[in-house]
Amino acid sequence: MCYCICFVLQLYNFGETVSIVFWTDTWKPESFFDKIEKNRQNGMHTLCLLDIKVKEQSLENLMKGRKIYEPPRYMSVNQAAEQLLAIIQNRRLQGEEPEITENTICVGLARVGAPDQQIASGTLYQMSTVELGGPLHSLIVTGTMHPLELEMLKLFSVDSSSLEKNAFQRTT
Repeated sequence: MCYCICFVLQLYNFGETVSIVFWTDTWKPESFFDKIEKNRQNGMHTLCLLDIKVKEQSLENLMKGRKIYEPPRYMSVNQAAEQLLAIIQNRRLQGEEPEITENTICVGLARVGAPDQQIASGTLYQMSTVELGGPLHSLIVTGTMHPLELEMLKLFSVDSSSLEKNAFQRTT
């Protein structure tokens, strides 16, 4: 069964697209989170493009000038959700209450347009546990949802009861 996300969420209701990058031990940018929050405050959905690392060299190989590359890495929906949850936790420790929470409704997408595409909807926390298979993945953080959008998301819901309960705060 092949579905297109444009039949699930209305395209005119998308705000600025963001990229979520792989974190390292010493580099954990959060600037994309601010854009997601701004879109959400404006009632807009956010398409999050997830990081891909190909032809990446280790620091040692780079310093020694060796053309040896690390295996390709593709960020998954659950990895992106885990990073967003970590940012939420960090912001709360700083005394903030983020616009986006563990209960924010999200949509996980994998291999859109391919015969084996996967779509899952649920809370941000649920997206941190969902497994959508091989790459490429994207994540959508919803804004204000029209009741028809909510009905369509139920078709792909990880748990329809939590989807409905958490969507009431953002429906029109």
